Amino acid sequence: MSPTAAGPIRTRTRKRRWGVLFALAAVAAVALVATAIAASAPFPLTLGSAANATLGKSVVISPAGRTLYALSPETNRHLLCKSAECFKVWPPVTVKSSKVKLKAASGVQGHLGILKRSNGMLQVTLRGEPLYRFSGHSGKGQAHGQGIESFGGKWHAVTASSSEATGAPTTPPSMGPEGPPSYPASPAPSSEPTPPVTTPTPPPYTPPTYTYPAY
Repeated sequence: MSPTAAGPIRTRTRKRRWGVLFALAAVAAVALVATAIAASAPFPLTLGSAANATLGKSVVISPAGRTLYALSPETNRHLLCKSAECFKVWPPVTVKSSKVKLKAASGVQGHLGILKRSNGMLQVTLRGEPLYRFSGHSGKGQAHGQGIESFGGKWHAVTASSSEATGAPTTPPSMGPEGPPSYPASPAPSSEPTPPVTTPTPPPYTPPTYTYPAY
């Protein structure tokens, strides 16, 4: 091959190599961008449900499997647990960003939301109730916080179903250990005829007779 013909061939070869390198660089750049986006995206928070043997019902649990609680009558518009002391005993369930996707596992009913507190804390809510963990738990399946009265309300494990009652069933007020007072029944009317009432007739009046002496 003459030197004159070899020049264009080498030029075309170099162009192909550069084209391949540019293509590989573009693919690597796209992969790096996708990795960065995935790394910066917040992980979703999934709340599950589990049957609790102590309470006899299914309750909402954290991703770590711990029972979650709410404070009655607290709502997302009326907060009672606001102090550092309360947060120490009842740590709120929080997320780092409002962009975190909240997921409810099978069995968990109701709307999941995020409450922004005055201190900037982003707390997770379910059915309008702010969710908390209990510092007295040491493992899964525990419900030691049920019924504790503190910080202006009563704590209860959050049920997975919205139709299950969270409080104790109410009963009508009692009227005493023996119940309402009883009264004797009125006697039934007699079927025997009532004897006629007779009024005694007084004897006829007879004037007395007097005897006068003769003068």
